[in-house]
Amino acid sequence: MVRFIKKPPKKKKRTHIEEKIDTNLGPDALSSSLEDNLEKLKSIYSNCADVIFRPFLIGHSSKAALIYIQGLSDYEEIDDSVLSPLMEQTFTVPANVKAIIEEKLTISGIKEVHTIKEAVEQISSGNPVVLVDQNSIGIAVGLAKWEKRSIEEPTAESVVRGPREGFIETLMINTSMLRRKIKSPNLKMKSLNIGKETKTQVMIAYIEGIVDRTLIEEITNRLKRIDIDGVLESGYIEEFIEDHPYSPFPQVLTTERPDVAAANLLEGRAAILIDGTPFALIVPVTLYSLLQSPEDYYERFLIGTMLRWLRYVFLLIALTLPSFYVAILTFHQEMVPTTLLLTVAKSREEVPFPALVEALIMEITFEVLREAGLRLPKQVGSAVSIVGALVIGDAAVNSGLVSAPMVMVVAITGIASFSIPRYNAAIAFRMLRFPMIFLAGTLGLLGIMLGLIAIIVHLSTIRSFGVPYLSPMAPMDASAMKDSLLRMPLWAFRRRPHLTGKYNKNRQAPHQKPSPTKGTE
Repeated sequence: MVRFIKKPPKKKKRTHIEEKIDTNLGPDALSSSLEDNLEKLKSIYSNCADVIFRPFLIGHSSKAALIYIQGLSDYEEIDDSVLSPLMEQTFTVPANVKAIIEEKLTISGIKEVHTIKEAVEQISSGNPVVLVDQNSIGIAVGLAKWEKRSIEEPTAESVVRGPREGFIETLMINTSMLRRKIKSPNLKMKSLNIGKETKTQVMIAYIEGIVDRTLIEEITNRLKRIDIDGVLESGYIEEFIEDHPYSPFPQVLTTERPDVAAANLLEGRAAILIDGTPFALIVPVTLYSLLQSPEDYYERFLIGTMLRWLRYVFLLIALTLPSFYVAILTFHQEMVPTTLLLTVAKSREEVPFPALVEALIMEITFEVLREAGLRLPKQVGSAVSIVGALVIGDAAVNSGLVSAPMVMVVAITGIASFSIPRYNAAIAFRMLRFPMIFLAGTLGLLGIMLGLIAIIVHLSTIRSFGVPYLSPMAPMDASAMKDSLLRMPLWAFRRRPHLTGKYNKNRQAPHQKPSPTKGTE
């Protein structure tokens, strides 16, 4: 047994495909022979019918080749700005590639390529590569172009008053939308590539001088630790960088809105933008930031405060109303007024199930209808979910499987859960609703109290990149309460949040409360 424990683990045998990839994409420099370079690239892109190898002559004397991928590069610009000027008969071939760049190519986005790996990365990104015989340096031309979705209003974060633009799947457009909001050169963009096969570009956006530098270092380290074949959506990144992976509560804020991302950057947070998805990740976050809507800041502060308090009340209703109803009917009937108790008892005369089973049946049915409405096409999804809920609820009551008060309780609970602005936060509370119902059906109000205490204790232990999840309530920060439970006027937000903007505390000048100018009528 001791020898078995001390025996070093066997190294995993590398497959032939892995060895071939490592050999071809290694740090080998480009050869001065055009044929050797083309042979290596053709072996890498074997069985790739969409990869075009276009041989041509520079000035009708020197051999060259253009490599690009169909659908990722601009064909018209390749013809007009690359092939046409290089194939002129009067063009004298210079001794090196740099002279070609300076003399003939008028494209701004040009980069030198020195290795096979760099050439493959540029070609896969949509940038054609020009290789010239007797030169060991390639030219990557910035002519990437592909079909993209137009900028539209985010459907998951719609507002009555506010910008109507949202992120799309193209990373460069998303970064430009942030640049439109924040025109300062202090807005920095740090780029990484994640995914052995997809090589997905990931951008870390932050404002230098406001953000904590250790936060950017921590984000960079967590992203660099990710070793995965591919990243297809921001959810891949989220699961690798969160602090508590087994918690049902999200520790990363996801948004499609550039204004939300810009507002968080101005508070000292960082945004992670991923190519191929319209959802940006904001870190760090708190529970209160997940319950805020961008419209809170676009309406007057009294309206924003009222809406926040409504969300907090309906959040408590969405979490506890079914369990409270089950506990009252099962263990605490004396708490119900006599008239109401007789009405509920009359409606439950023909129901064969206890209140616990009845609540579970209705909650599961409601969740299935909600999920079906999301997955169906938009034209029929809303109709199926609404009509299905009405028909099934009425049929269940008429058949005696559930009582009418239970249908109303579940309906109110469902509507209350819709008031939570963040979809991932709403799912967390929807999940916790079921253990709360079990606790209420077995222990009554004591079970509900134990469940709430367990949730609060769990929330108190969660951190998002070092920031306590319940801040500024725990730990208490009275100065930051003006933007958590309340929404104070914008002219009262003189300082940034303590835990994210502590290195640049002042966000605006003092004494900006509006008042009539002296001497005016």
